[in-house]
Amino acid sequence: MAAVTRAAQALLILLGVMLVTVPACAQVLPTKSEIASAKRWLQAHLLAPGAQPPFSFLYGGKRSETVLPGWPPQRRTERLDRLRTRHTVVWTDPQSGLRVRCEAVEYADYPAVEWTVRLRNTGSHDTPILEGLQGLDARFDRTADGEFTLHGIKGDFCAADSFEPYARTLKPGAEARFAPPGSGKSSDGPDGWPYFNLQFPGGGVVLAIGWPGQWAASFARDQSGGLRIRAGQELTRLYLRPGEEIRTPLIALLFWSGEDTVRAQNLWRRWFVAHNMPRVDGHTQQAVAQIQVGGAEKEIANVQAFLDAGIHVDLCWRDAGGDAASVWFPTGPGPFHPPDPAWLNSGTWDVDKTRYPKGFRPFTDGIHARGMQFVLWFEPERVGDPDSWLGRNHPEWLLPNNWGGSILDEGNPAARQWLTDHVSDIITAEGLDWYREDMNGGGPAPAWRAHDAPDRQGMTENLYVQGHLAYWDELLRRHPRLRIDSCASGGRRNDLETMRRAVPLLRSDFQWNDMPGVVEGNQGHTYGLSSWLPFQGTGVYQYQPYAYRSFYLPSFGMGGLTPENTAAQQRAYGECRRVAPLMLADYYPLTPYSRDLDRWIAWQFNRPEQGDGVVQAFRRERCAESAMTLRLSGLEPDTLYRITDLDRADPWEARGRDLMEKGLRVEIGDRPGAAILLYTRAR
Repeated sequence: MAAVTRAAQALLILLGVMLVTVPACAQVLPTKSEIASAKRWLQAHLLAPGAQPPFSFLYGGKRSETVLPGWPPQRRTERLDRLRTRHTVVWTDPQSGLRVRCEAVEYADYPAVEWTVRLRNTGSHDTPILEGLQGLDARFDRTADGEFTLHGIKGDFCAADSFEPYARTLKPGAEARFAPPGSGKSSDGPDGWPYFNLQFPGGGVVLAIGWPGQWAASFARDQSGGLRIRAGQELTRLYLRPGEEIRTPLIALLFWSGEDTVRAQNLWRRWFVAHNMPRVDGHTQQAVAQIQVGGAEKEIANVQAFLDAGIHVDLCWRDAGGDAASVWFPTGPGPFHPPDPAWLNSGTWDVDKTRYPKGFRPFTDGIHARGMQFVLWFEPERVGDPDSWLGRNHPEWLLPNNWGGSILDEGNPAARQWLTDHVSDIITAEGLDWYREDMNGGGPAPAWRAHDAPDRQGMTENLYVQGHLAYWDELLRRHPRLRIDSCASGGRRNDLETMRRAVPLLRSDFQWNDMPGVVEGNQGHTYGLSSWLPFQGTGVYQYQPYAYRSFYLPSFGMGGLTPENTAAQQRAYGECRRVAPLMLADYYPLTPYSRDLDRWIAWQFNRPEQGDGVVQAFRRERCAESAMTLRLSGLEPDTLYRITDLDRADPWEARGRDLMEKGLRVEIGDRPGAAILLYTRAR
């Protein structure tokens, strides 16, 4: 379809028409040429003789592209399984003993490649200074007229515009830089989302950075038609002692062809589910409904009230809460005083036997018998109370932080071993199904950097990140059916390494009723974040259909039951049970992104293999148009679909071709109002 001007598009929107330049196709599948492109890129940048590696660093003041050719590489290839092949390339400095090992993985079923670089001192003396270590340092060239366009979203910062999409044209001389705002939380802030889609004429590449720390990425356009991308730990200038090893962030690239960025994002979503989401018993996390609970045995009655109302939730969530009565661990006086919440006084990770004399086990046994799982909140990295167990017994494990309190140094082997054993024992003793890990405050980055000497900058962070991932890996090894919920003041640590071990049951703390624009903001969150993370969650505490329908996600929860809200909760949980599984499939925006109150916003999730899907549409309070025609995508042109509007009694049928070419007319009489339309193959 030919492009339309902004003015023409705006006019069409006012007339109730939305143009979407997405070609019709039944399934999103990678092409052979796309997979071949990924393979060629890997060969050219790592495997072929004389290849220029896709990473860089300075070593003793010399560029890696200068020193590595003098260290003859050793190569090894091995099959990990029928779909993945690992290539290992090792360079060793014969003088200092520095070993550089790049492990790259290529995929047979998707046009994706990934790699991590590890640098180890195998010698007997300190190495020369390593600095500017980049996990990705590569140039991309255009093959046709046109410019580079960088697509992405903002990170989370507990705001209505968290996860807002952007598209930036990179013209000659332009440079775009991205990083978390000095917190060390990997998906924090307006410029902190560690995933990008670089579009160039004829195709593009999706880039993901796996680093639960302080990363940075830059996209620099030169004058000759090329673009240089660099990504890595933001600050490295250090030497390695004998036996020490550091690593780069995980870098993943997914290649795509054509001009369709929506298809590219769905290709990414499918690769993400197939090869990245954590699995239990061979299965990725499915949609869940959840409630918050206290965890005392007597509170089984509260859970039973939901069951008696016909609401069968999956997860009972014991969070930190905001006052002394709601934390589950003992707290001392600490440095914080009201109105600061008592859960800031962390550092003693034992169940408070005053409030829970039998621990959580009676509660977990009770909900397990009812077919539910227990989620327990932890925040082991932040030690807010100097009189806590950690503060009194192991102050040598703590890194002072400039925003108050300390950080438990997970790069310290003794500290990590204690933490692993202690939390593992709690998981076993209390019958936990989910380990929920939070990270509040200003983040660990200031503590990391304050601990480094001038010639060891970045060392504390690098060892810490390695230790943090090793801690999670060991918990999962000891408890194969354990699931991890990622957090960090909402959705602020959701990089690719984290997402290979955890899912975000809560995508942002922007969910409370007293937050201006919380409903439309969460519509925007779903719109933007769905291009990147199929599984995400939130909670809603409003009981009008327009409000609670704006929060439907694969992880969905509401407040406590009252006589006044029971009917609303019954309807919301029942509707979300039907909608949420579809949201793990292909995603299609149907309108432009907007939080304006005089606009519609709508999107579609489609399961082509099953022949079903959902359209979610929202008419905001100042929007004059009561109807809009939305052109769907991903349907089979000749298939008849049966469409059910959850607010109307009678379903109707339409041909896939008509729904994609002429569109689906959606009417919403209320202002504000929401419509949910489910469809499935008629026969």
